[in-house]
Amino acid sequence: MRIPQKVEARVSSQLKRYQTIILDAKKRDINESDTGMIVADMVCDLLGYKKFEEITAEHAVRGGYVDLAVKVGSSVRFLIEVKAINIELKENHVTQAVNYAANLPVEWIVLTNAAHWQAYKVSFGKPIDRTLLLDIDLTTANPKATEVIEFFGGLSREMFTPDSMSQMFRAKQAMSKYSVAALLLCEPVVAMVRRELRKLADGLNPDLDEVRKIIADEVIKRELMETDDAKAAAKAVRKLERREKNARNGSSKGDGQDRDVEPPQTVRPDQPPAT
Repeated sequence: MRIPQKVEARVSSQLKRYQTIILDAKKRDINESDTGMIVADMVCDLLGYKKFEEITAEHAVRGGYVDLAVKVGSSVRFLIEVKAINIELKENHVTQAVNYAANLPVEWIVLTNAAHWQAYKVSFGKPIDRTLLLDIDLTTANPKATEVIEFFGGLSREMFTPDSMSQMFRAKQAMSKYSVAALLLCEPVVAMVRRELRKLADGLNPDLDEVRKIIADEVIKRELMETDDAKAAAKAVRKLERREKNARNGSSKGDGQDRDVEPPQTVRPDQPPAT
């Protein structure tokens, strides 16, 4: 996502200022209410929202009150759940924020203790799920780092739209370790590895299943193949494979060219890396 220079300059300069404020607040071990005041100021100063018009504290949702809701006009853009500055963000905090989002409903949530910021996309399927989009620790982050600028720039008043956030989400997913693992097991990559292996030793001629099994069992970590993120990545890669295969079949009918790619295999490793 391309962040306008004006927004980038505001984010980086304000972040540098707030890093000092955050470190001081951590030393003083301020409570959740005071942390929420810092976060509200950051949403105003970093993200450009109007403090008294577009940032609502203790926003009512069915079943409770979320700490902050950021809205423009009548549309809630995202919710922010705040914890005290020295409280570590945990899974139950994420669940709490997701429940608020589901009851509103709103697709984007932020969980923060002012120092640590996480943004999630909520998926309203059955069951309701969420995916971590970005995760930044401001006590160690470089205020000019691309990831930091994109994180806060994407949430800014000027840049935020459902489409822009979804685009950022898809890009983040595509660059994840789960997507890379899934791509290592897709047919074109396995075929390429097989070709290169055949060059290493005379008479070596493994089939695609053998090569795929080595990659799956001995190269890729199990966590990159068996988690929900992995399964989602694998699903996206399989969809890409089908699309490209259909395109090849449509353009190469009757071309008579020999290809060093074997027919699609049905054997998959235990839990195909899916993301």
